[in-house]
Amino acid sequence: MAQRKLATIVAVTFSWIMMVSITAFGQPGRNHTASIELPDGDAKAFIEGACNVCHSSDYIFTRFMGGSYEEWDSLLATMIVLPPQQEDMVLDYLAENFPKQPGTEPVLIPGPVKINISEWKMPTLASRPHDPLSSADGSLWWTGHFQNRLGKVHPGTGAMQEFPLDLPNSGPHGLVEDMSGNVWFTAIFGTGYIGKLDPNSGEVDEYPVTTGRGPHTPIFDQDDTLWFTMQSGHVGRLVPSTEEMTISASPTSGTYPYGIEINSQGVPWYVDFRGPRLGSVDPVTTEITEYELPNPDSRPRRITLTPDDAVWYTDYPRGYLGRYDPETGEVEEWLSPGGEKSLPYGIASVGDVIWYVETYSRPNSLVRFDSKTEEFQSWAIPSGGGIVRHMVATEDGNLVLACSAVNGIAQVYIET
Repeated sequence: MAQRKLATIVAVTFSWIMMVSITAFGQPGRNHTASIELPDGDAKAFIEGACNVCHSSDYIFTRFMGGSYEEWDSLLATMIVLPPQQEDMVLDYLAENFPKQPGTEPVLIPGPVKINISEWKMPTLASRPHDPLSSADGSLWWTGHFQNRLGKVHPGTGAMQEFPLDLPNSGPHGLVEDMSGNVWFTAIFGTGYIGKLDPNSGEVDEYPVTTGRGPHTPIFDQDDTLWFTMQSGHVGRLVPSTEEMTISASPTSGTYPYGIEINSQGVPWYVDFRGPRLGSVDPVTTEITEYELPNPDSRPRRITLTPDDAVWYTDYPRGYLGRYDPETGEVEEWLSPGGEKSLPYGIASVGDVIWYVETYSRPNSLVRFDSKTEEFQSWAIPSGGGIVRHMVATEDGNLVLACSAVNGIAQVYIET
């Protein structure tokens, strides 16, 4: 039986932006261990004491890639508010010791398509929005992964609401909307649970995961049945009407089912981030079938489908966009414009056009690939993107991006 919780609806004003304390960052379940030795300097001890409670020091290298004083200032403003003297000390230290890394500029390819990008910053600092959602009423949602809350913004007005979760340290990760307008999310920290938020009342139902751990990405099929991937090598199914949950283990041990989509026949397809494979799930028996990719170094991270049910994926470590044909088993690959180090991540499709984000470059670059002409076009994300981990297409053919490391959400308007 689902446990019922009441989440307080918070009306957001600008004053919230300035309200943050270092102690609020120190929730359990995060990686608080510095994996690199910071250089000596006046700000070293402060950074180790304040910043590492939210993320490890290696984020400076693997997520932010360094920058100028002004670039670090812009990034720091999304995380924490400091007194001016401390802020100057920290920014001077970061700019001196971690300048922008060479070779991280985005590779921008011109083309015929025009886009406009609107972005909003999260009202709670250091939220690390992980996944986005475009709801039926036109609002955009995000998971506040590091601040234990969900949030939404109305693009027309900029008005925001946040929904703090009563269960501490939930780690909200992925989210999706059902046919009734409820917002479902995966709570990935600990063993995890599946949550359902009623946006009107703020009430949350919790469905604990009793087998495996780490529910990751959720998706609804055509019958409003919820499917979700899990870090522990499982794929789950939850039937909301009966609250029946079924969890199936992948045939190969040590897998990491990650992104997931549903094809036109109601079949879930997912990608395995720990191996060169895809998987599909029988919607009736929940039996999983795996499909090996030809390159043993492939590690597909996110997935999207085109109208012909072809499976498209971002091969994160290799820098490729891939296509798998379920009918023939044929695999095609295209090297991303940013090359082998481009780290393609979030991906979505609008008809036969594939959109995805290269996350190695600073700023991240939004890439368009026309599957019919096989031509690329790309743009820099104004805020930098800060690792676009997931993106979704809207009903009207636009895009929504979660810009995690810059604490923002973006909507891409595509001119047709």
